[in-house]
Amino acid sequence: MTHQTASRADHHLRPTALGTRTWLGIIVIGLVGQIAWTVENLYLNVFVYDTITDNPTTIATMVAASAIAATLATFLIGPYSDRIGKRRVFIVTGYILWGVSTMLFGFITVESLAALVPAASVVAATATAVIVLDVIMSFLGAGANDASFNAWVTDTTSPSNRGRVESVLAMLPLMSMLLVFGGLDGLTKSGDWRVFFIVVGALMIVAGLVALVLIRDLPGEPRQAEGLLRSIVHGLRPDAVRGNPRLYWTLVALAILGVSTQVFLPYLIIYVQRYLSIEAYALVLAVVLTGSAVVSVLGGRVIDRVGKVAFMLPAAGIYLVGLLLMVFARGLVPVIGSGLVMMSGFMLTMAAIGAAIRDYSPVDRVGMVQGLRMIAMVLIPMVIGPFIGAAVIRGADEYYEELGQLKQVPTPGIFVAAAIVILLIVIPVQALRRREPS
Repeated sequence: MTHQTASRADHHLRPTALGTRTWLGIIVIGLVGQIAWTVENLYLNVFVYDTITDNPTTIATMVAASAIAATLATFLIGPYSDRIGKRRVFIVTGYILWGVSTMLFGFITVESLAALVPAASVVAATATAVIVLDVIMSFLGAGANDASFNAWVTDTTSPSNRGRVESVLAMLPLMSMLLVFGGLDGLTKSGDWRVFFIVVGALMIVAGLVALVLIRDLPGEPRQAEGLLRSIVHGLRPDAVRGNPRLYWTLVALAILGVSTQVFLPYLIIYVQRYLSIEAYALVLAVVLTGSAVVSVLGGRVIDRVGKVAFMLPAAGIYLVGLLLMVFARGLVPVIGSGLVMMSGFMLTMAAIGAAIRDYSPVDRVGMVQGLRMIAMVLIPMVIGPFIGAAVIRGADEYYEELGQLKQVPTPGIFVAAAIVILLIVIPVQALRRREPS
């Protein structure tokens, strides 16, 4: 992977105006994929916390294991899709199997396993079963969404429109949270977890069938002739790093942003509901996510106009201010205001970084880059971030009482830790600025 190859990717010409079918594919398939990741990243943690164990290390272990599985899937399927020049088949079949595995969570409970294992170990066995199924689900989801769908988006876009496309993609996780909170949160509050997982899984299966209609592989896309094993490990070779410094510095920036968010994100709902005692947390999230989504979309054109790299530090600064505001926010309105600043900054930073990664992706190794992107966006953040958060929570040693039981609760320290981490983003962004054409 040479600098010349990356340059060809930068100048690979495609129409600046995307067609209706392409936009529908980006929005519909992307949104349902993010709904699935919302359930995996947020609600699965709540499911474990409410029905199995309140041990934060169990949640951190589950997050880390799923991140490893997702990264492995992307590393395998991304280069393979480069080799055969097809993304559609992996998107369609992957989404359908992803939906089936999600449904199965509704059937794993302490009660259902009580008849199979000794009472003393039933909680541990249930937690293990959930973690194993989460690993399977994450493998299928990453192959379908992160490897195949994201590579298809890069295939069908160009440097002139990626800021707009990436701002929409950055908005989709927020919209997915809003839809899940608004439409399905009542099921979790009433304990109807089985119905919750079945509904989400069915939606993903339908999305797989929709992808069969909307997604089209682009004819004439460059294929990777190198052997599969060499394609898989290519991006980890030192000569690949030396030949594409802008790509790898952007991936470092993505990893830092990801670690920062994963310090608090797995514990966010628990924090708002249990530490702040805001029962209307769905309202808080609805306002914050809607406002952040609007800011993200509006920011897309600005990113295309001023440049991705120039936009990164100001956006990260907004995110940092939001984190610090969250430390002191108490009550419904202050939390909404602080959360809006925090999530708007996060989404704008993510959009700028994501668009830059697509620009710097070699045209014949787009699928392979998704594996590198997963290391930076999922593996490193989800292995490091939740354990930082868990350490902060254990150090604070605060509890609340529920039905006569004391449960450990997250504290504002998780936002302080996240703020410290995001300061490191200055290093890769400055390196990118030195390498930007004048």
